[in-house]
Amino acid sequence: MTAIVLAAGLSRRMGAENKLFLPFGKQTLLETTLSHIEAAGIGEILVVVGHEKEQVYALLKNKPYNIIENPGYLEGMTSSIRAAVAETRLDTTGFMICLSDMPLISAGEYRLLAETFTAALKTDAAAIVQPRYQGRPGNPVLFSARYRNDLLALEYPEGAKPIVQAHRDHLVLVDMPSDAVLLDADTQEAYQVLLDHLIYNKALGIWP
Repeated sequence: MTAIVLAAGLSRRMGAENKLFLPFGKQTLLETTLSHIEAAGIGEILVVVGHEKEQVYALLKNKPYNIIENPGYLEGMTSSIRAAVAETRLDTTGFMICLSDMPLISAGEYRLLAETFTAALKTDAAAIVQPRYQGRPGNPVLFSARYRNDLLALEYPEGAKPIVQAHRDHLVLVDMPSDAVLLDADTQEAYQVLLDHLIYNKALGIWP
């Protein structure tokens, strides 16, 4: 399986700061997110860069991630998905499309989704897996490699939701143990919510 981590956006809603480089525990948001994906051991990790790509390169120097440049990142999230899918191994079983600003998703939660996906492929070669928490769908979403061409041809600018909607008969929803799959850092307010969760998790002794 291939994890595609989208880290090319402009981070407009955050204001002057690029959300990827905001502190989160002992690391940045981007580093924390990637460390959890790496710890899940699901396969190769592709990081798609665009806006402020030089800073991302510097931050991830000597890390075991393959960095993919998306020169068309101003076109939206989907352009980064296409750029990454085009560079994935042809023998990959599927694509886990991850947002780079969701640092609360644990390695165990990524692993749960990957294991569910692997099991689903045994009975449905076109499986799609999506997490949900209390009935609300979240991220990341996992697509079988059968959708390679669909993802490469996708024109909707804000992600692969149209593919999910068109293939709901292949969709497996996974009930998650926490709301981490719903929480990103699009705004200052959302970032503060993440920080509050981090403090709470540390107090409970459940933060790595």
